[in-house]
Amino acid sequence: MAKPMDYASAGVDIDLEGSAVASLIASLGRSVRPAGTPGAPVDLPGGFGGLIEFGDSLLALATDGVGSKLQIASLLNQWGGVGIDCMAMNVNDLLCVGAEPIAFVDYVAVPKPDPATHAALGASLAEACRLARVTLAGGETASLPGIVTELDLSGTALGYVKKGEAITGENLQAGDVLIGLPSSGIHSNGYSLVRRIIEHSNFDYTSEAPFDADSLGREILRFVGRENQKITLGEIFLNPTRIYCDPVVDLIHHAQKNNDFSIDDLRAICHVTGGGLSNLLRLHDNLGWHISDPLPVHPEFSWLQEIGGVETREMYRTFNMGIGIIIAVSADKAEAICSWLQEKMAGVEIIGNVLENGHKVTHAIAGVEFTHY
Repeated sequence: MAKPMDYASAGVDIDLEGSAVASLIASLGRSVRPAGTPGAPVDLPGGFGGLIEFGDSLLALATDGVGSKLQIASLLNQWGGVGIDCMAMNVNDLLCVGAEPIAFVDYVAVPKPDPATHAALGASLAEACRLARVTLAGGETASLPGIVTELDLSGTALGYVKKGEAITGENLQAGDVLIGLPSSGIHSNGYSLVRRIIEHSNFDYTSEAPFDADSLGREILRFVGRENQKITLGEIFLNPTRIYCDPVVDLIHHAQKNNDFSIDDLRAICHVTGGGLSNLLRLHDNLGWHISDPLPVHPEFSWLQEIGGVETREMYRTFNMGIGIIIAVSADKAEAICSWLQEKMAGVEIIGNVLENGHKVTHAIAGVEFTHY
């Protein structure tokens, strides 16, 4: 590559998106629901999910889509994982406020309906509901010729948390410990850069993966008929986003009911999505974060970096790099919480600490540092 590739040159400028979202939020008016009444907003740092009043509980809402990963699914006509992607991008955000997801609605937009594709989407969404332990409460399918040229899939998840038990990051302290839960792959962020790298390479999505696809803590969803053949790049890139309801919801329930650690020991939860590790900065305005012992990087990330000539900091700014969820916990209960999680999920490890000085993320790799989301 004559020039290193980055996310912005692939068409997605994270900083510009951040400015646009800030402008949108600044233009919004205050809620018409009076404080203390059902539907009134609850102030929440981080913005992973929105909280509103609802009697003795708080309702949590999150909405998101699969993004340009769908273009690879469309090209290969492989839809088995995209419903899981859509669910994961939403329910994982709800977990970040300590909410238990309970229901989901989807939105499908197509240029022209196709029964076979819709059946595959339905099967994928049904599996997603099983993994997330939620009810599919409804949805909408829209045929929009002239507006959309390919299938688009998004959704909204609903969850709840008892008042006083939301996990917001407000109780974070310097010295708290970071526990990393492994990702299943690229998840659903950074695909504009993935597609650009493939377009400028000598590979396509049907090519056999030119690296060992085995990675601790994950399975690759195989395309039907290819189960006994070598894994392709398409299967690697379409591997669905991991849904973390199991074990995170169970962790929260355990903390609420047992004595080995409490809900107060769970300080903050971060879903590592677009923006990579800079998502940690959303959880507190002053504290810093250091990743001293990162989880193993999946081989597809190293391969994409090499053939795309992507700088290391850009990789950690764009992709999850092997870490899907980060849970900040009290230092004195960190080993107990990590051990509990390790019994539920392979690859969970302590990866770093919360720091007192400086609102920034630093990393064991020199130069991987972020001062804004």
